[in-house]
Amino acid sequence: MFSLQTIFGKGDKFYGLLEASADAARDSAAALVKMLATRQPAISLDEFTLARKREKDLTAQISRELVNTFVTALDREDIEALSAALNKITKSISKFAERYSLAADRLGDIDFGTRAALLEKGADVIRQMVAQLRKGMNLEAMSALNDRLQAIENEADRLLLELYRDLYGGRHEPIRILLLKDLFELLEKAIDRCRDAGNVVYQIVLKNS
Repeated sequence: MFSLQTIFGKGDKFYGLLEASADAARDSAAALVKMLATRQPAISLDEFTLARKREKDLTAQISRELVNTFVTALDREDIEALSAALNKITKSISKFAERYSLAADRLGDIDFGTRAALLEKGADVIRQMVAQLRKGMNLEAMSALNDRLQAIENEADRLLLELYRDLYGGRHEPIRILLLKDLFELLEKAIDRCRDAGNVVYQIVLKNS
Protein backbone atom coordinates (compact mmCIF):
# COMPACT_ATOMS: atom_id res chain seq x y z
CA MET A 1 0.00 0.00 0.00
CA PHE A 2 1.31 3.44 -0.93
CA SER A 3 1.39 6.08 1.74
CA LEU A 4 0.09 9.59 1.15
CA GLN A 5 3.66 10.85 1.46
CA THR A 6 4.74 8.57 -1.39
CA ILE A 7 1.83 9.66 -3.58
CA PHE A 8 2.30 13.37 -2.98
CA GLY A 9 6.05 13.02 -3.31
CA LYS A 10 5.51 12.35 -7.00
CA GLY A 11 4.37 15.94 -7.37
CA ASP A 12 7.55 17.35 -5.93
CA LYS A 13 9.15 17.36 -9.40
CA PHE A 14 7.22 20.54 -10.16
CA TYR A 15 9.06 22.45 -7.44
CA GLY A 16 12.34 21.57 -9.14
CA LEU A 17 11.09 22.49 -12.60
CA LEU A 18 9.70 25.83 -11.45
CA GLU A 19 12.91 26.58 -9.55
CA ALA A 20 14.94 25.79 -12.68
CA SER A 21 12.68 28.12 -14.65
CA ALA A 22 13.21 30.91 -12.11
CA ASP A 23 16.96 30.27 -12.30
CA ALA A 24 16.83 30.68 -16.09
CA ALA A 25 15.07 34.02 -15.69
CA ARG A 26 17.65 35.17 -13.14
CA ASP A 27 20.55 34.03 -15.37
CA SER A 28 19.06 35.88 -18.31
CA ALA A 29 18.84 39.10 -16.27
CA ALA A 30 22.43 38.66 -15.09
CA ALA A 31 23.56 38.18 -18.69
CA LEU A 32 21.85 41.44 -19.60
CA VAL A 33 23.65 43.35 -16.86
CA LYS A 34 26.94 41.86 -18.05
CA MET A 35 26.23 42.73 -21.68
CA LEU A 36 25.37 46.34 -20.89
CA ALA A 37 28.45 46.74 -18.69
CA THR A 38 30.81 45.85 -21.55
CA ARG A 39 29.46 48.65 -23.77
CA GLN A 40 30.67 46.82 -26.87
CA PRO A 41 29.24 47.80 -30.28
CA ALA A 42 29.21 44.14 -31.38
CA ILE A 43 26.75 42.25 -29.19
CA SER A 44 26.59 38.47 -28.83
CA LEU A 45 23.12 37.10 -28.16
CA ASP A 46 24.31 33.54 -27.43
CA GLU A 47 23.61 33.67 -23.69
CA PHE A 48 20.11 35.01 -24.26
CA THR A 49 19.39 32.44 -26.94
CA LEU A 50 20.48 29.63 -24.63
CA ALA A 51 18.49 31.01 -21.69
CA ARG A 52 15.43 31.37 -23.88
CA LYS A 53 15.75 27.80 -25.17
CA ARG A 54 16.25 26.54 -21.63
CA GLU A 55 13.11 28.34 -20.49
CA LYS A 56 11.06 27.04 -23.42
CA ASP A 57 12.24 23.49 -22.76
CA LEU A 58 11.29 23.78 -19.09
CA THR A 59 7.86 25.19 -19.97
CA ALA A 60 7.26 22.32 -22.37
CA GLN A 61 8.45 19.79 -19.79
CA ILE A 62 6.11 21.22 -17.16
CA SER A 63 3.21 20.93 -19.60
CA ARG A 64 4.08 17.29 -20.31
CA GLU A 65 4.44 16.44 -16.66
CA LEU A 66 1.06 18.00 -15.88
CA VAL A 67 -0.51 15.64 -18.41
CA ASN A 68 1.32 12.58 -17.07
CA THR A 69 1.14 13.26 -13.32
CA PHE A 70 -1.93 12.32 -11.30
CA VAL A 71 -1.02 14.17 -8.10
CA THR A 72 0.76 17.54 -8.17
CA ALA A 73 2.50 19.45 -5.39
CA LEU A 74 0.46 22.57 -6.23
CA ASP A 75 -2.83 23.10 -8.01
CA ARG A 76 -2.42 22.49 -11.73
CA GLU A 77 -3.70 25.91 -12.73
CA ASP A 78 -1.20 27.53 -10.35
CA ILE A 79 1.70 25.56 -11.84
CA GLU A 80 0.62 26.56 -15.34
CA ALA A 81 0.20 30.22 -14.37
CA LEU A 82 3.59 30.43 -12.67
CA SER A 83 5.35 28.60 -15.51
CA ALA A 84 3.84 31.01 -18.03
CA ALA A 85 4.78 34.06 -15.93
CA LEU A 86 8.41 32.92 -15.57
CA ASN A 87 8.61 32.20 -19.28
CA LYS A 88 7.55 35.77 -20.06
CA ILE A 89 10.48 37.19 -18.05
CA THR A 90 13.14 35.59 -20.26
CA LYS A 91 11.08 36.40 -23.36
CA SER A 92 11.02 40.11 -22.45
CA ILE A 93 14.74 40.17 -21.66
CA SER A 94 15.60 38.41 -24.91
CA LYS A 95 13.50 40.89 -26.87
CA PHE A 96 15.34 43.82 -25.28
CA ALA A 97 18.73 42.26 -26.02
CA GLU A 98 17.80 41.70 -29.65
CA ARG A 99 16.59 45.29 -30.13
CA TYR A 100 19.57 46.73 -28.25
CA SER A 101 22.04 44.77 -30.40
CA LEU A 102 20.68 46.49 -33.51
CA ALA A 103 21.61 49.96 -32.24
CA ALA A 104 24.33 49.38 -29.65
CA ASP A 105 26.86 51.46 -31.59
CA ARG A 106 24.61 54.51 -31.22
CA LEU A 107 23.77 54.06 -27.55
CA GLY A 108 27.13 54.15 -25.82
CA ASP A 109 26.23 57.33 -23.92
CA ILE A 110 22.96 55.94 -22.52
CA ASP A 111 22.74 54.35 -19.08
CA PHE A 112 20.65 51.19 -19.31
CA GLY A 113 22.63 49.56 -16.52
CA THR A 114 20.68 51.12 -13.64
CA ARG A 115 17.40 49.68 -14.91
CA ALA A 116 19.01 46.35 -15.78
CA ALA A 117 20.35 46.11 -12.22
CA LEU A 118 16.80 46.57 -10.91
CA LEU A 119 15.65 43.83 -13.27
CA GLU A 120 18.36 41.51 -11.95
CA LYS A 121 17.29 42.24 -8.38
CA GLY A 122 13.68 41.55 -9.29
CA ALA A 123 14.56 38.26 -10.96
CA ASP A 124 16.59 37.28 -7.90
CA VAL A 125 13.61 37.98 -5.62
CA ILE A 126 11.45 35.83 -7.88
CA ARG A 127 13.96 33.02 -7.60
CA GLN A 128 13.78 33.27 -3.81
CA MET A 129 9.98 33.34 -3.84
CA VAL A 130 9.74 30.23 -6.02
CA ALA A 131 12.29 28.42 -3.82
CA GLN A 132 10.21 29.34 -0.76
CA LEU A 133 7.25 27.35 -2.10
CA ARG A 134 9.06 24.07 -1.49
CA LYS A 135 9.82 25.06 2.10
CA GLY A 136 6.17 25.64 2.98
CA MET A 137 3.53 28.31 2.66
CA ASN A 138 5.12 30.87 4.97
CA LEU A 139 2.99 33.96 4.46
CA GLU A 140 5.23 36.25 6.52
CA ALA A 141 8.39 35.35 4.59
CA MET A 142 6.58 35.62 1.27
CA SER A 143 5.09 39.00 2.22
CA ALA A 144 8.57 40.35 2.93
CA LEU A 145 9.82 39.17 -0.48
CA ASN A 146 6.72 40.57 -2.15
CA ASP A 147 7.33 43.95 -0.52
CA ARG A 148 10.90 43.94 -1.88
CA LEU A 149 9.56 43.24 -5.35
CA GLN A 150 7.05 46.08 -5.01
CA ALA A 151 9.85 48.46 -3.99
CA ILE A 152 11.87 47.45 -7.05
CA GLU A 153 8.90 48.06 -9.33
CA ASN A 154 8.25 51.46 -7.72
CA GLU A 155 11.86 52.50 -8.31
CA ALA A 156 11.64 51.34 -11.93
CA ASP A 157 8.48 53.42 -12.38
CA ARG A 158 10.26 56.46 -10.94
CA LEU A 159 13.20 56.03 -13.32
CA LEU A 160 10.84 55.67 -16.29
CA LEU A 161 9.14 58.93 -15.36
CA GLU A 162 12.56 60.63 -15.26
CA LEU A 163 13.28 59.20 -18.70
CA TYR A 164 10.09 60.66 -20.14
CA ARG A 165 10.95 64.04 -18.63
CA ASP A 166 14.34 63.91 -20.35
CA LEU A 167 12.99 62.67 -23.69
CA TYR A 168 10.34 65.37 -23.82
CA GLY A 169 12.86 68.08 -22.90
CA GLY A 170 13.68 68.85 -26.54
CA ARG A 171 17.36 67.90 -26.63
CA HIS A 172 16.91 64.57 -28.48
CA GLU A 173 16.21 64.02 -32.16
CA PRO A 174 12.84 62.38 -32.94
CA ILE A 175 14.36 59.09 -34.13
CA ARG A 176 16.48 58.88 -30.97
CA ILE A 177 13.43 59.54 -28.81
CA LEU A 178 11.59 56.64 -30.44
CA LEU A 179 14.59 54.34 -30.03
CA LEU A 180 15.19 55.15 -26.38
CA LYS A 181 11.51 55.05 -25.50
CA ASP A 182 11.17 51.62 -27.08
CA LEU A 183 14.21 50.15 -25.31
CA PHE A 184 13.51 51.59 -21.88
CA GLU A 185 9.89 50.48 -22.04
CA LEU A 186 11.05 46.95 -22.91
CA LEU A 187 13.20 46.97 -19.78
CA GLU A 188 10.27 48.27 -17.77
CA LYS A 189 8.10 45.50 -19.19
CA ALA A 190 10.65 42.87 -18.11
CA ILE A 191 10.53 44.25 -14.57
CA ASP A 192 6.73 44.18 -14.73
CA ARG A 193 6.94 40.52 -15.76
CA CYS A 194 8.87 39.84 -12.56
CA ARG A 195 6.12 41.56 -10.66
CA ASP A 196 3.51 39.43 -12.44
CA ALA A 197 5.35 36.24 -11.47
CA GLY A 198 5.60 37.49 -7.90
CA ASN A 199 1.85 38.06 -7.82
CA VAL A 200 1.24 34.48 -8.93
CA VAL A 201 3.52 33.10 -6.21
CA TYR A 202 1.94 35.33 -3.56
CA GLN A 203 -1.56 34.25 -4.56
CA ILE A 204 -0.51 30.61 -4.34
CA VAL A 205 0.68 31.16 -0.79
CA LEU A 206 -2.45 33.08 0.19
CA LYS A 207 -4.61 30.28 -1.15
CA ASN A 208 -2.70 27.58 0.69
CA SER A 209 -1.92 29.33 3.99
